[in-house]
Amino acid sequence: MNSFEKNITFVIVSFKSDHIIEKCIKSINPNIKIIIVENSDNILTKNYLENKFLNVEVIIAKENLGYGRGNNLGISKVNTQYAFILNPDAILEKNCLLELYKAKSILQDDFVILAPNLLSNYGFFSNQKNNLQKEIMEVDYVKGFAILINLKKCTYDKIFDENFFLFLEEIDLCKRIKNNSGKIFIIQNSKVEHLAKQASGDSLNIELCRNWHWMWSLFYYNYKHYGSLVAYKVTMPKLFSSITKLFIALILFNKKKMLIHYFRLGGLLNAFLRKPSWLRPDNI
Repeated sequence: MNSFEKNITFVIVSFKSDHIIEKCIKSINPNIKIIIVENSDNILTKNYLENKFLNVEVIIAKENLGYGRGNNLGISKVNTQYAFILNPDAILEKNCLLELYKAKSILQDDFVILAPNLLSNYGFFSNQKNNLQKEIMEVDYVKGFAILINLKKCTYDKIFDENFFLFLEEIDLCKRIKNNSGKIFIIQNSKVEHLAKQASGDSLNIELCRNWHWMWSLFYYNYKHYGSLVAYKVTMPKLFSSITKLFIALILFNKKKMLIHYFRLGGLLNAFLRKPSWLRPDNI
């Protein structure tokens, strides 16, 4: 384990992710500290994982804190320079940390975030900047399933905005970093496999919660950074689309589609009224 790896602590926020999280843990060097924030009261998860993996510490949140607040809790326990935020359904490829280390050395720590590439390729961003090398691509934002945060450069009291419960927390963080002239890079040769949506399951309650929070977060993000005019401009077409699709679902007696668009409308209307992102899967 090199000096770079010694300076990394992984932070993984999970929500009843026992079925998938072991694959994630096993992909990480067993000498690197892992902090798992379990967004439930499942003490059995803590006992099992801490007994099986010597490098794992599990914090039982006792409630569903969401992505941002859960990660903030985990980061508050980090004593290393770098916090590696990882989803429980993400699996590091063998070269992941080595390629991040190479990029870190080239950049000489002049970054706030390094993000590995997807195994199937992250894709090229239209807003990419001048690249130092073809495998180091400066961008305006990255997705939150796997991000390495340089805590010496990211000095916010709370890294993530806890008003978000789900969606756009990492985009908001990247926006704030770029507003402060911070640098964000995707390292194309560093690879992660992301088994999207497998961490929290695919129950109807989870799907309804995702739809509610996507609409709430979309309005809040735009309102926060660009003002009310832009926020309404971005979300009003989605409001009318959901109303139309809700009526169609009612006519066709499609209960699932009806519920999805009802919850999308609910998330957006709550955002319009400046209400907090209160919905949780267990509340549905």
